[in-house]
Amino acid sequence: MAKRNRNTTANIVQKRIKEGRGQGKGKNYLPWLLIQDVPSEGRATRMKGWTTRRVHHFMSDLERDYFYLLDYADDVTDIREQYPLLPIEETIEIAERMGLQHPTDPKTGEPVVMTTDFLIDWGNREVARTVKPSEALGSERTLEKLEIERRYWSRRHVDWAIVTEKDIPYTITRNIEWFHKDYEHDDVFRLGSFVSEQLQVMLYRRLSEGESLARAALACDERLGLTAGTSLAFFKHMLARKYWMVDLKVKIDPGRPVTGLQSLVSMEQFQAEGE
Repeated sequence: MAKRNRNTTANIVQKRIKEGRGQGKGKNYLPWLLIQDVPSEGRATRMKGWTTRRVHHFMSDLERDYFYLLDYADDVTDIREQYPLLPIEETIEIAERMGLQHPTDPKTGEPVVMTTDFLIDWGNREVARTVKPSEALGSERTLEKLEIERRYWSRRHVDWAIVTEKDIPYTITRNIEWFHKDYEHDDVFRLGSFVSEQLQVMLYRRLSEGESLARAALACDERLGLTAGTSLAFFKHMLARKYWMVDLKVKIDPGRPVTGLQSLVSMEQFQAEGE
């Protein structure tokens, strides 16, 4: 198979615009860059989001971790990653005014479209966030490019800021990662309303009494005749949907009791969600 051509030329820019890259909102948004378009720093990731109901593209683990926090936040209503700073002529003009070199393709020498890692609808405002390892901020060239980006958003009166690993709480992020993929769990809804109700009551009671998650889930599987692992998946689903809450600042360890468990919805609300 021929290697994908990553050269950013004027033709490729126009092609991406025609494809709808960097356009749309919510489920209809298409990132300017997909993981196959560029080499990633760390592990590139594709993941379906809860907020947008579409697949997101992340170029680094740090971007992915910040996304977990955004996707879980109650007041975030849209997340657009790899957002293009268009028209390109504007960022070129900003760079020229600053006496800086605009980012270019290393092979063609042509200017490339700059991107912001996240454009977010947060509450009643729109904010832009770029995600960088803190050590990268020691690079003068990195700071130059960030200043071009900052001035671009300043012209639009959009709040822009840098996010580093120091701004991303590790334990909370790992907990959300643990249950994130269980937001949509078909097996939960295939249990039927009667079994689901029994499982919710039984599992919640055992966990509230201080039993470890693993022991409580196994006991529920055995008592209700469920396939091993079903009750644990049910617990993750309840957290992902925010039907149940726990203290996310404490690592969720199946071998230990959960911390701060509380129920936020009634069984009727839970059943209605699955219909």
